[in-house]
Amino acid sequence: MEHKGTIQIETERLILRKFQMQDVEVSFKNWTNDSKVTEFLRWQTHKDIGETKEIFTNWIESYKNLDFYQWAIHLKEINQPIGGISAFDLNDRAKKVHIGYCIGSKWWNKGITSEALSAIISFFFEEVGVNRIESMHDPNNPNSGKVMKKCGMKYEGTLRQFDWSNKGIVDACFYSILTNEYFANK
Repeated sequence: MEHKGTIQIETERLILRKFQMQDVEVSFKNWTNDSKVTEFLRWQTHKDIGETKEIFTNWIESYKNLDFYQWAIHLKEINQPIGGISAFDLNDRAKKVHIGYCIGSKWWNKGITSEALSAIISFFFEEVGVNRIESMHDPNNPNSGKVMKKCGMKYEGTLRQFDWSNKGIVDACFYSILTNEYFANK
């Protein structure tokens, strides 16, 4: 893989970009303090803006690493970040990345997350040279799986008590897309 870091990516409605310190307040308002967003995630709802500031400080420091991928999902229409999408559990030898995402509940069911994920999938296959992109969701959060399917990812199976979240130990529904599948459907 040829790591490029968190470079800016633009879609019809979104700018996927690095987080900045001036994003802290609006991000806290739009999504980090939204308990609906964190229900099935590993991180707790932020109780105060200081928690968001601390996380963003760490992310901004990590942008110097070319294998760090953490984008703000910036909605052009309101000129504000409404969520985030990231790649983690990178495995250079297997040429794979795991993608996670979330947006404020006010923007759910509008195709925004699918638009962001689709752009990230293209970036990783076309620019970084990954072979496999994977993601997972709690079976009790099927809308996340719908996003993955919409972006061409295939359901691989459910691993029992594989993960943990704010719900405790949970099952995980796995999805993936491979480089040959991506380019065959392009």
